[in-house]
Amino acid sequence: MARRTPALPLLVVAGALTVMAACAQEAVVSPVALERPAPAPTPSTTAPASTTTARPTTTTTAPPPTTTALPVDVFSLRPPAAAGDPAGLVQQIVTAETTLRDPAASGATFALAALTHQVAYRQLGVHPEWDAEVQAGLPEGLRGVAGRHAAARREFRALHTKPVTQMPAWRIVAPAPADVLLAAYQEAEAAFGIPWRYLAAINLVETGIGRIRGTSSAGAQGPMQFMPATWAAYGGGGDVNDTQDAIMGAARYLAANNGATDIDNALFRYNHSDHYVAGVRLYADLLVEHPRAFLAFYHWGIWYASDHGDLYLPVGYDEAVSVPVSEYVARP
Repeated sequence: MARRTPALPLLVVAGALTVMAACAQEAVVSPVALERPAPAPTPSTTAPASTTTARPTTTTTAPPPTTTALPVDVFSLRPPAAAGDPAGLVQQIVTAETTLRDPAASGATFALAALTHQVAYRQLGVHPEWDAEVQAGLPEGLRGVAGRHAAARREFRALHTKPVTQMPAWRIVAPAPADVLLAAYQEAEAAFGIPWRYLAAINLVETGIGRIRGTSSAGAQGPMQFMPATWAAYGGGGDVNDTQDAIMGAARYLAANNGATDIDNALFRYNHSDHYVAGVRLYADLLVEHPRAFLAFYHWGIWYASDHGDLYLPVGYDEAVSVPVSEYVARP
């Protein structure tokens, strides 16, 4: 990818992916584009639960039982452990993808499938030596999907030169309702000509679709991670921490950098990395790969790449100040 002339950037946070990463999604705390518009995904019917205040869990645990008469808080669920071999990973991917594409799947069943989807593709991203065996084991219709997921993970991993030693001073909260987010992306597309899938992909990799609350080490703020000077120029007088205002600001910034006709250049201006451009494009492609794809990414959680391994930060994680990872994982 050719080098581009730098402009005033919107910097991302440093640390988690999903990331997330989240995106992801992991969120990129530093979680290919289609030429035809895809049908809009079905809005979520599950409203987010209130943020919990219990002490967060730092390691991945098996998901809790869902056979209960009480409603299940889908944002309190924990991801399962990733499969430890290619055959197991194939099974996880097929099971998760099948559930996520099923129009009848909802609630905890759907949310658990999305978390499985996330951990499986994160695992594939760190095991390129498994690619051939996983591809051979997958149904033909999922091979390209798995390849794009693995490629996206590897692009964002390439942004991290070494694991971080400090935990982030963040709060992890439940995201805004999926239909509210989707409406905001689509309103911004109508106003500025930036396809909604790119706005959603940026929101995913920057803050796990708004789960991360906190200022980055570089000073970036809000669900779309604006530097103060950039927000002053492109925020339209809105609140950087307001979901709709931030999405509109991101679309305004991308449009000012010719994003409607040259999305690669606009994404590079947003974050000066060819890895970032490639990763966002891959996730934008995947967000419209099938009608329920957006909902799958919406239920991804936040992971943090640390010197003690990847840590899952659940809704309810709340650290007012940064502490050493070693201190955090040693807590009872």
